[in-house]
Amino acid sequence: MARLRNGMELILPSNAHELAHNRLHVSITNTKTRENYLVSTFPSREDLIKVLLASSFVPVYAGLKPVEYKGQKWVDGGLTNSLPILPVGRTVTISPFSGRLDISPQDKGQLDLHVNIANQDIMLSVANLVRLHQALFPPRRTEMESLYRHGFDDAMKFLLKENWFE
Repeated sequence: MARLRNGMELILPSNAHELAHNRLHVSITNTKTRENYLVSTFPSREDLIKVLLASSFVPVYAGLKPVEYKGQKWVDGGLTNSLPILPVGRTVTISPFSGRLDISPQDKGQLDLHVNIANQDIMLSVANLVRLHQALFPPRRTEMESLYRHGFDDAMKFLLKENWFE
């Protein structure tokens, strides 16, 4: 978490919280109530950083002490709602796991069995198990570049299908 925080400190501009205000919606989970919250207002750069850190905190994997924000402890919002839908407009659903989403890998030749995990329908497949492992333990750079290209291609297919290009 310290390394992630240092990276954010380096790349986020001093007015990042102003730029993100009501444009970025970050999903976090309250550890006491186990409720999911979408945060889109950031009074300060430090608040933005804390919310981003909380949204990245997977207990045990990221550490044992959740992120403190506004006097409460918070963890990754994906633990309670991995696919939040915004109250206004169209939310484009995106996932690194094959499932029923707007943009995601499409596994071929699989049984059409899905499981709902934290509000996201994910296909039961060996490929998704591999993706979960890669999410927790990132592969070599060449494999990461390949994953990037596949995600880019999936996004392009969606944009073309929706006719969102001029």
